[in-house]
Amino acid sequence: MIPRFRRRAVCGALVALIVSALAFGAAVPASAASYVAIAGSGSTWSQNALDQWRRNVASNYGMTVNFSGTGSSAGRSDFIKGSVDFAVSEIPFQRTPEDGSAPEISERGYAYLPIVAGGTSLMYNLKIGGKKVDNLQMSGDVVAKIFAGQIKKWNDPAIVADNPGLALPDKDIMPVVRSDGSGSTAQFTKWMATQYPSIWTTPMTSQFPTSKLSAYKAQSGSLGVSGYVSQNYGEGSITYVEYSYAMKSGFPVVKVKNAAGSYVEPTAANVEVALRAARINEDTGSPDYLTQILDGVYNNPDPVAYPMSSYSYMIVPTQATGIFNESKGYTLGEFVKYVVCQGQKQAGALGYSPLPNNLVEAAFKQISKIPGSQVGAYDANSCSNTGAAGSGDPTTGAAPAAAGAAGGGTAAAAGTDAAAAASGAAVGGDAVYDANGNLVSGSAAGGAAAVSAPFTLASDAGGVAQIGMLAAALLLLAAVLVPPLLMRRRRATR
Repeated sequence: MIPRFRRRAVCGALVALIVSALAFGAAVPASAASYVAIAGSGSTWSQNALDQWRRNVASNYGMTVNFSGTGSSAGRSDFIKGSVDFAVSEIPFQRTPEDGSAPEISERGYAYLPIVAGGTSLMYNLKIGGKKVDNLQMSGDVVAKIFAGQIKKWNDPAIVADNPGLALPDKDIMPVVRSDGSGSTAQFTKWMATQYPSIWTTPMTSQFPTSKLSAYKAQSGSLGVSGYVSQNYGEGSITYVEYSYAMKSGFPVVKVKNAAGSYVEPTAANVEVALRAARINEDTGSPDYLTQILDGVYNNPDPVAYPMSSYSYMIVPTQATGIFNESKGYTLGEFVKYVVCQGQKQAGALGYSPLPNNLVEAAFKQISKIPGSQVGAYDANSCSNTGAAGSGDPTTGAAPAAAGAAGGGTAAAAGTDAAAAASGAAVGGDAVYDANGNLVSGSAAGGAAAVSAPFTLASDAGGVAQIGMLAAALLLLAAVLVPPLLMRRRRATR
């Protein structure tokens, strides 16, 4: 017979083992074994956020999501060819592509859903007396005239009027545009065409019409345009790029005048407020079904709304065909749910904006159409997308930091330099590039092109490594406790 104190010790150890095992089981989602690898391609505008979220689900849930940031146009093409499970794009399929190519028609059913919200920022490199300017302001028509080739000098009277406190230099403006088919170009040109049709006479296009400019630099990808502007030879340049790249580079962005007459930056709060006015085409008979309607965003009267706010689409299959099946659909549904709920908590730190509740709810309606998806209806209480609080918030009434008043030169909410410092981003770098973006000295992880490397955050929960350590500890505990217990039981039965 086992002595009482030994029985208590053994029982205590077994209880600890069982509790640990239960904790281990809770740490691993019951459906983890059901996840299969999925792959997508597309938007570089959204890539910083997607890469962070992919790392999170890999670490926390053992989910493998591959994504290739090849640009929105390439992502849509891959989806049509059936070589990917999903695509990400700032614009929908183009029925009449501007380059004269064949219409973008998908043979498999699909749906668009909101995935990444943000503002198209105007990153620039300008100095006065050798000191970097970080509080530049512009009205929307001034922005359009610069990229339409109508304003060519930094001391143009129109820019001076927006910046009465700055002695702007007599220096040429060098617009830096995307050389590849880009959703960023599409969103930017759509805003100009919608708001300033007499200045910007070209419809929305993903290929920037460089014929409008007498002088310009064209670079591939978001890394390319932001990398050019951030170099010493980029002084005097300006580009359109997602806010996260400007944050990482430590370079400022233009404060754009909104409908309320305030000059604001594309901070998370300002974009989220603007996108509360976004609408989605819900006419099932329309060729633009499920696409975004941004007129209310561009003209949002809220004093902190950033006018060039928008969101990118994830294009998801609504049919199980080709390489896509219901097993992949289950994984894709869970990944999208994570992105539009928990993943949005990191959006602001990554240079984007949390999706407002109206867009999260719209996303859930489309997740249910993915074959194999087991994501239920949208529940605002359990989906912690943490949309930024802002002016006019119906639940808190809280307002973001005040934006600059018209002509006042007051700093807008959450300036770029402060955000970059908070993220640990460094200004410049060891690599030195020539005027064409070729590496001439130092080192660069990306090779020979000027780059502005995006930054990432730590995963937001315990991951596979921690689970592995726990499993090893449990096996060790079992190896120590189980053999003596079995031996004692055998002796007791003799």
